[in-house]
Amino acid sequence: MNGRTSADDNRHAVVVITGASSGIGRCAAGLFARHGWRVGLIARGCAGLEATRDEVEHYGATAATAIADVTDPDALEAAAAHIEKTLGPIDVWVNCAGNATFGRFLDIPADEFRRVTDVTYLGTVNGTRVALRRMLPRDHGSIVNVCSAVAYHGIPLLSSYSGAKHAVRGFGQAIRAELSRDGSHVSLTTLFPPSVNTPFFDHAISHVGLLGRPMSPVYQPEVIAETIHLAALGKSREFPVTSTAILFSLGARFFPRMVRRALHLMHPDRQLTGQTASFDRHVPTLFEPSDQASPVRGAFDAQARSWSLHVYLLRLLGRFSRERVREPRVQAAEPPLHPTQDTVAPPTSPLEP
Repeated sequence: MNGRTSADDNRHAVVVITGASSGIGRCAAGLFARHGWRVGLIARGCAGLEATRDEVEHYGATAATAIADVTDPDALEAAAAHIEKTLGPIDVWVNCAGNATFGRFLDIPADEFRRVTDVTYLGTVNGTRVALRRMLPRDHGSIVNVCSAVAYHGIPLLSSYSGAKHAVRGFGQAIRAELSRDGSHVSLTTLFPPSVNTPFFDHAISHVGLLGRPMSPVYQPEVIAETIHLAALGKSREFPVTSTAILFSLGARFFPRMVRRALHLMHPDRQLTGQTASFDRHVPTLFEPSDQASPVRGAFDAQARSWSLHVYLLRLLGRFSRERVREPRVQAAEPPLHPTQDTVAPPTSPLEP
């Protein structure tokens, strides 16, 4: 095969998303569904999976769910086998599962630090392994690893998360080198989003009295979902998402002393919050999933940007060129007339200040 579905292949493309029960993963599932994809959903919590499945089917797409912890390779393999049996061969695999614990390094228990590393880093490793086992024999497919801008420079109070995301970046670089040396048509893209308004912060344990919050500027998950969709169709290797992540990456590379100074002077209020809404929503899920469905967005709607000029230009100018997977030839379904916080809504504007 040449890395693309043939012109006479009428089946809909299949995407699998880990961490699909909330936040970016749930948002991306809805976006792929609107574009006519068959969507495989993997997460630990039954309630969250069913809520995402309902959204996918609302848009007229076919969904398959599988309960699995990404730290369990056997469970993840079984989940992928079930989804393939239901939907067909997997074209795109999105590793989106992640978690965090806020606090100074010595205040974070070893088991919590290990759990963050296992989910955020090894979960990505396990997902990539499961995907490659299916894609390499067909010489076709695309893997999208959702990393973070903290992979350019770690930030205080998030040592476990920062370390795991640095590992995700290095892992992706190594796998891409192997694929390139083998002449494979399978692609792997690593995305580096900025701060995003998702329930990630609702579910993170905190050891500093207050709860974690996204650092400004904050973006809505729809912005990141749009880039995941673009990456699934293209062959970009590494890409910072939004101008915020671009500037942070350039600063960390060319002006590291300035970045270190800025982090030294950064007030804890930029990372922590005492707002009532955050405490009302706080349900730690580091070791166990919630028994309730989690929404797409977090508690910081008022501060979050729902648009990005950078992401708009990516699509307009074809930054992710040379398609690896052919988009299903269907018109994207319209979102509900009255979208709620639990519903995936498209970006509202292409402009970013």
